[in-house]
Amino acid sequence: MGKRRLYAVAAIVHKAAGTTFPVRAAFAVTLLVVASSPDVVAAIPLTPFRYEAQAQRHCPDDTVVWLDFRKGVYYAKGQRYYARGFHGSFVCRNEARGSRYRRSLGLR
Repeated sequence: MGKRRLYAVAAIVHKAAGTTFPVRAAFAVTLLVVASSPDVVAAIPLTPFRYEAQAQRHCPDDTVVWLDFRKGVYYAKGQRYYARGFHGSFVCRNEARGSRYRRSLGLR
């Protein structure tokens, strides 16, 4: 929801409550109502695997990537940090993208 629309809804709440209700409180109520709406999309749950073959069996039609949990980045096979580090695991690419992890751009 855009900022203008939030302010418009806050103004409506302010008018409905009367002049004793502060505008900031009306805006806070509006944010609570909007944030609790069912339109909020949840992230796809990740299924992390220790070994690449396990991940490939889990998602045979998808690409397996290495997900670095600390950096919030996933690496494709052939990239420098693929399958490196202690804070990552193999996951399906669609699950990583659905959970809002970003792809590594690599060296350019």
